[in-house]
Amino acid sequence: MPLFTRKNNNKQGPTTDAGQFGSRSSMNSQGSGQGNHITNNNNNNNGVPEKTKPPLVFHCQLAHGSPTGLIHDFSSVRELYQKIAECFDISEKDILFCTLNSHKVDMTRLLGGQIGLDDFIFAHRKGRPKEIEIIKSQDALGLTITDNGAGYAFIKRIKEDSIIDHIEHICVGDHIEKLNGQNMVGKRHYEVARMLKDIPTGGTFTLRLVEPVRSGFQGIGPRSQSRASGSGSAGGRNYGSGKETLRFKANGNAQIEPQFDEATEAGIEAINNLLESFMGINDTELASQIWELGDNKTNSMDFAEAIDNSDLESFGFTDDFIIELWGAITDARRKTATSPK
Repeated sequence: MPLFTRKNNNKQGPTTDAGQFGSRSSMNSQGSGQGNHITNNNNNNNGVPEKTKPPLVFHCQLAHGSPTGLIHDFSSVRELYQKIAECFDISEKDILFCTLNSHKVDMTRLLGGQIGLDDFIFAHRKGRPKEIEIIKSQDALGLTITDNGAGYAFIKRIKEDSIIDHIEHICVGDHIEKLNGQNMVGKRHYEVARMLKDIPTGGTFTLRLVEPVRSGFQGIGPRSQSRASGSGSAGGRNYGSGKETLRFKANGNAQIEPQFDEATEAGIEAINNLLESFMGINDTELASQIWELGDNKTNSMDFAEAIDNSDLESFGFTDDFIIELWGAITDARRKTATSPK
């Protein structure tokens, strides 16, 4: 499959190598001075000048089929979507979400707050809109909602035998565009989940959804509970074997960091499970931020104060929920401390 980059008359694009499918180049840890805020946490502090390196480059395709593009010079998810749109000459608003190392609508592969340095990006575009009237016959609809970090909330999971599970036209990956005629674009996942939760039992409401484009042979991940794909393949190739990740920070910077250790992975997963149980949302980036706020804290009061002094204060977490979060953090620490080396 041919490689290409979007033409740019102002500067020369990166070189490509058709034999390096899914590979990436190194990057300048001090920044290029062109608005690239990506940094490396292993900077050279010896005062010795480093050789200028090319920017970090990721390979990308449109999930329903396209040539391979080269994406670089971004420091946030929103900037990443802009670069993908420029590369493929499409509107940024057409991109619903991205998956890593799989072209399928597989929520276990969803791009969140980090990208492995060897990950291959697949961008999923808007497809067919659909409008569905639903009777809320039970308290819980059975939806888990996430968002793409750029203004689109969508369905990440559907609970088996729930209200939504019995409506065949609603699928994992569908973007929630409107609720009872009110525009949901620009709202965070927790806002959409709260509005759905506030609909009284027995009430009727209308969802306008937009599904991702699906090609004739497009696969789809599990509709209900997620399960990891053993092969991690896309089109018969394996990607994403790198040991470092590019993480998007809340301050707008992106930083190359080692992969999370076992305790961190366990803690983030437990926090994400609590977000899903209590709030009906799934957000690894949010769970990671909560874990970091609990880092080096010795009690729940200091942890609660750290949340109140952060941008997470707007979520309005209850005291009981903060205690649950603190319990997940301390449990992960304890399991790692007692596990055999």
